[in-house]
Amino acid sequence: MGFGAGIQYNQDMIRVRFTDLDAKKRAMGRLAGRYSSKSFGTGEMLVPERALGFLAIESVSFQVEGPATYEQLAPSLRDSGASPVQ
Repeated sequence: MGFGAGIQYNQDMIRVRFTDLDAKKRAMGRLAGRYSSKSFGTGEMLVPERALGFLAIESVSFQVEGPATYEQLAPSLRDSGASPVQ
């Protein structure tokens, strides 16, 4: 299998921002094992659109920022740089 084979990315991810760190932690705990998500250091989080209703029912306060951008959906690739030649 090639790089990324078998991995599917949900194109219906929504950017949300939580009212405070406690709300974000509660959301992460509620979403774990139920929905895929991706968290950023900026305070934003990507969740599937169908998870919005679930978060609301769980009384987690959040604001919808809009659809995820391509850059946010793409996997993070890190280049460790060239290895030293000996």
